[in-house]
Amino acid sequence: MLQSWRWYGPDDPVLLDHVRQAGATGVVTALHDIYDGQVWTAQAISKRKCLIEERELTWSVVESIPVHRAIKLGTADASHYIDCYAETIRNLAAAGIHTICYNFMPVVDWTRTDLRFALPNGGLALRFDAIDFAAYDLHVLGRDDAHGDYDEDIASKARLRVEQWSDDTVDVLERTIIAGLPGSEFSHDRDGIRDRIADYAGFDADRLRGNLIAFLEAVVPVAESVGARLGIHPDDPPFSLFGLPRIVSCADDFRAIFSAVPSLANGMTFCSGSLGARGDNDLTAMARAFADRIHFAHLRNVRRQENGSFFESDHLDGDVDMVALVAVLLEEERRRKAVGRMDWNIPMRPDHGHLLLDDIHKTTNPGYSAIGRLKGLAELRGVIRALEAQHG
Repeated sequence: MLQSWRWYGPDDPVLLDHVRQAGATGVVTALHDIYDGQVWTAQAISKRKCLIEERELTWSVVESIPVHRAIKLGTADASHYIDCYAETIRNLAAAGIHTICYNFMPVVDWTRTDLRFALPNGGLALRFDAIDFAAYDLHVLGRDDAHGDYDEDIASKARLRVEQWSDDTVDVLERTIIAGLPGSEFSHDRDGIRDRIADYAGFDADRLRGNLIAFLEAVVPVAESVGARLGIHPDDPPFSLFGLPRIVSCADDFRAIFSAVPSLANGMTFCSGSLGARGDNDLTAMARAFADRIHFAHLRNVRRQENGSFFESDHLDGDVDMVALVAVLLEEERRRKAVGRMDWNIPMRPDHGHLLLDDIHKTTNPGYSAIGRLKGLAELRGVIRALEAQHG
C-alpha cells in the first residue's frame, strides 16, 4: 500500500520534512484556501505540487475538493459549481494527480464534541458524545423540531447534562461542533448554522441522494476521460446530525451510489473510523464487497460506547478488526496487479492520532498531531509487513 500522510499546507505545524522522517512517501492535501466552489487553477495546483516535490514527496491524493452547498441543495446555480468542479478535476489530472477524495455531508463536516478526551495512558483522543451533542442541539442551539429526533432516554439525559454546564463549557462545545475541524468545508456561528439547517427544510435522504447522483452523472464522465478516480468519504459520524439526512453511512448507501453511476471512476474513500462508529457496519464485508472501488483508505479505529457515543482508540485496538481489513486491501492490490490495473497500489494514511508526549502542549490541528499519527503509521506498517510476509 502507498503510505501517505495528510498535510494542511504551508501553515501546517507538521512539516513536509516530518512527513519524510515518518517514512511516508505520498502527501494528501488540498488547496484549503479555495473552498467556495471556484476552479483550482493550473498555476495554483502547480505551486502546491512543487512545494511537495521539493521535499522528494509525491502529491498522491487530493483531500478534498469541497462540494459547494448549491450542488447539495440542487439550486439553480448548481450547474455552475458542477462545471467548476469538473474543470478542477481536469486541471489536477493534467498535473498528474488522479485520486480525489470528497464528501457530501450537509451543513456540518466531520464532527466531534471533545478534542481532548483523556485516555488511561495519559494521551488525549477525539470523542463524540451523543448526550453532549443532543444537549447542544436541544438546549443551546434550540433547533426547531429537534425534540422529534431524540428518544426520551437521550432527551432526559441531555436535560440533566446541560444543567451542569458553565458558560465556558458551552462555548468550548459549540466551537468544537460548529466552528469547523481541520479540513472541514464549513465554519459557522450559532445564527449561521441555524440558517444553513433551515436551507434543508423538507429534505429527506432520497432528495439529497438525488442531488448527489446528479452531481456524479456530470463529473464522473469527466474524471473517467482524464483517468481520475473519485472516492466519496463516508459520513462522520455515520448517522444524522441536526435532523439532516446523511446518505453515505452504510453498505446500502454505497450500493445505491455505485448502482446509479456504475463507472469505476465513481469510487469510495474507505474510512474505517467513520464506518466503524456504527455497530451494524461489517467493515471487512464492506471492504470485500466494494474492493474494486476503494481508491483511498483512511485507517483508524474507534471504540463504540453507549447511546451512539465513541472515541478514537489506538489504531490496532478498537472495534474495527484492522488486521482483517488490511488483509482485504492487500488482497485487492494483488488482484488489481494481476489484471493490469495501473491503480493497483492503494494509497492509505493513518487517520487521526492521539495527542501524545510533548504534542499535548503544542498547537496542533485536532487529530493531526505528529506523534500520534507516527505511532499509528508504525503499527499499520507492521501489520502490512507481517501480512505480506505471510502471503509470501
